[in-house]
Amino acid sequence: MSSEERFLGLLSEHKKILHKVASSYTRTAQDRQDLVQEMAVQLWRSFERFDGRGKFSTWMYRVALNVAISHFRSETARTRHLVPGEPALLELVAGPGGPPDDDLRLLHEAMERLDELDRALLILHLDGHRYDAIAEILGISETNVGTKLTRLKQKLRRDLSRAG
Repeated sequence: MSSEERFLGLLSEHKKILHKVASSYTRTAQDRQDLVQEMAVQLWRSFERFDGRGKFSTWMYRVALNVAISHFRSETARTRHLVPGEPALLELVAGPGGPPDDDLRLLHEAMERLDELDRALLILHLDGHRYDAIAEILGISETNVGTKLTRLKQKLRRDLSRAG
């Protein structure tokens, strides 16, 4: 099996990771698709450095989150110069897909207020990863994962109870 075939097989098997990460760092369907493509390209470019000692999904999360965070930072800088109301205008013309239910919308709004690391931490936690895997992906200790998650859950409870 060629390197390209192996990569495409692994990417196909774990592509939901890209969509989860992208949906947490973007607002529109077009932005999500662009970010997924950007993550896939970066995964391919760095695939030769994947040594296979760890799980592909762990490595994929690390690359995808790094790309998303970089994208988020550049997008945040770009949106500082937008005309007020432009994001709402873009969402209005984004097309079909329907509005998310209220609980999901509130969660996404709360996630948008988090910094990059907390957002990544929440994505991995909601995806069911254990503390050791989260620590490996984010490059922090398991103790730090536990502490940050406890604080993050408390913050989200307060934010969501105020909103709901």
